[in-house]
Amino acid sequence: MNIIQGKAWKFGDDIDTDAIIPARYLNTSDPAELAKHCMEDADSGFAAKVRVGDIIVAGKNFGCGSSREHAPIAIKAAGVACVIAPTFARIFYRNAFNTGLLILESAEAAAAIEDGHEVAINCAAGTIDDLTSGQQYKAQAIPEFMQKLLNDGGLMEYWRKRLEKASETI
Repeated sequence: MNIIQGKAWKFGDDIDTDAIIPARYLNTSDPAELAKHCMEDADSGFAAKVRVGDIIVAGKNFGCGSSREHAPIAIKAAGVACVIAPTFARIFYRNAFNTGLLILESAEAAAAIEDGHEVAINCAAGTIDDLTSGQQYKAQAIPEFMQKLLNDGGLMEYWRKRLEKASETI
């Protein structure tokens, strides 16, 4: 997960978890089913238009509202490779890493990148390039432990891999 490149989908401030995955779809935890309804209440055609590797760019406090894990699962399952925002709701922030969804905090990138722009993210360097405008932005550093969670695909995979490794040494 070194370089990510995709189309930007722009959303505003305070996108809550109900806009990300409406409560009426919480009767399932199947990622493929959740993906069909991702961002439905914010953009009814989003799930049909988004492509694998695309990037959500949003305003402040992305993921506010309830603490449902379904929200980052739906985003990731829809094919979104990363969410960029100036700030994230704390529970969403942790749920994103726990489910293996890359999120980056960058107020400058979130303000400047427009809907439809082509964006490239260099995870190792922590840079966000707006290929359409030619501008580059720096993202907030991701703590090392959180990087490990992302590299392993989320918290459950992180611990599964460590338990397997530990059982091999017994």
